[in-house]
Amino acid sequence: MYTLYGTDESGSCMIEIALQRCAVPWHRVDASSWHEGEGSEALARINPLKQIPTLVTPDGQVLTESAAILIHLGLEFPDANLLAGNRAQILRGLLYIAANCYSAIGIIDYPQRWLGDAGESLQTQLTTGTRRYLHQAWVVFADQFADQLFTPDNIPNALGIMAAAVSRWDEGREVLRSLAPGFAHALERVDADPVVAPVFARHWPQWQVS
Repeated sequence: MYTLYGTDESGSCMIEIALQRCAVPWHRVDASSWHEGEGSEALARINPLKQIPTLVTPDGQVLTESAAILIHLGLEFPDANLLAGNRAQILRGLLYIAANCYSAIGIIDYPQRWLGDAGESLQTQLTTGTRRYLHQAWVVFADQFADQLFTPDNIPNALGIMAAAVSRWDEGREVLRSLAPGFAHALERVDADPVVAPVFARHWPQWQVS
């Protein structure tokens, strides 16, 4: 059985969706770096950074980094079609999100990790500039990857799942609705997928599409 360490409103939602698509037994241990408890203590023992999602495979391998986990599951379970489509562009897109969007959100959420005890003014300057970069990165992503979110059978692939999840943070969707409305609509199609929708609803019960 797979063991997924994560919590609601986090990147673990992507891996929950992927595991369901793979039709494998799994369970989630509630854990994160910002919550204390047995789950977080167990997570720290296998991932000292306490990053989520962290996935432990049935043979005991520890997998971290959302893009890497999605790629592993896509290769391990090809019938799940997580990598179906233009695989080169799907892989490129997954790493694009990890490098440009996910990483920027980490800076916005935790500026003190980079600035230490710097004053509030400097932290605000960093988060404001990083958020500006994040939103521009989403606009570029929309231009580059608009046709890569679905399998040939119109099922969200790993890139569609990751884009739909990560764009929910830090006003990504609002920016895309304004500057790339066609792409925002494609993300809403991912949201509505019958496997994706219940997971997102559990993670973001108050989410409303405007």
